[in-house]
Amino acid sequence: MIFRFSVLGLLCLAAGLAGCAHYRLGTGAKPAFATLYIAPVENKTLLPQARALLSTQVRAAFEKDGRVALVNSPEAAEATLDIVIRDYHRDVASVRTDDTGLARKFALTLGVVCTLRDRRSGEVLFADRPVATQRDAFTDGGQLQAEYEVLPLLAESLAQKISHTVLDVW
Repeated sequence: MIFRFSVLGLLCLAAGLAGCAHYRLGTGAKPAFATLYIAPVENKTLLPQARALLSTQVRAAFEKDGRVALVNSPEAAEATLDIVIRDYHRDVASVRTDDTGLARKFALTLGVVCTLRDRRSGEVLFADRPVATQRDAFTDGGQLQAEYEVLPLLAESLAQKISHTVLDVW
C-alpha cells in the first residue's frame, strides 16, 4: 500500500516538473528589430527639466531590459523611437484639514506620445501612441519642492511603460 502511494507521488512529481520544463522568465516576446535609436525627447510642456530626465530614464529602461541594443544614430538602427512630452498636469487629490482651500496632495500626470518606425521597410509600427503615468506629491514641504522630488519617479515609471509599449507584443 505504501509502495503504491510512493509510486503515485513520484509520478505526480515527475508530471509537475515536466510541465515546468519549458518555462521561461520574461515576456517571451521577441521584437521585430535588434537595434533601436531613441531620438532626443521633444518637450511641448512648460516643464523644461523633464526632457533630459526622461531621455536618461528611457535609455536606462531599454538597457536594463536587454532585448534590443541601443545605437547612437538612426542610420545604424533597424528601428527608431520618437517621444514627445505632451502632457504635464496636477489634480488636487486631497485638501488640508485646517484649510480646505489648500491642497495637501496632488496627483501629478506626465504623458507622452511615441512613434516607432522600422527603418528597413519604412513602415510605421505605431504612431502617436499615448503613454502616461501618475504619482502623488504631498505638499507638506512646499508644492514646488514636492513636484521637484516626484519628477524623477514619474520619469522612471513612464520610461518603464514606454519600454514595455515598444518591446512587448502589440
